[in-house]
Amino acid sequence: MKYDLEERTLKFAKDCIDLYKKVEKNTINIELLKQSARATCSVGANYREANDTITKKDFLHKTGICRREAKESKYWLELILHTNQALSKEIEPLIDEALQLARIFASMTSGKKK
Repeated sequence: MKYDLEERTLKFAKDCIDLYKKVEKNTINIELLKQSARATCSVGANYREANDTITKKDFLHKTGICRREAKESKYWLELILHTNQALSKEIEPLIDEALQLARIFASMTSGKKK
């Protein structure tokens, strides 16, 4: 499962990057794209770090960060959708994927804290 999720988070980041290339570059969108790119790319990067941790505590901490970054990704993608309704067919699946990733990471950490 570990490597499947690594691939999935990488695909999510790549799909978001492909979307960003299509979004009109204006003052508002540029800021939204910067924030979204940081969050969407961070999900997979943090998951790869989680897979290299030594302790269970570190793993849970890193997957918690992945969950938060996935939720943040959803937020920024929703704002991008708000300002770019014409791209809704491309943005909505990414919003759904961000939500699914957040749920996956939440399930990895639920009931395991403290």
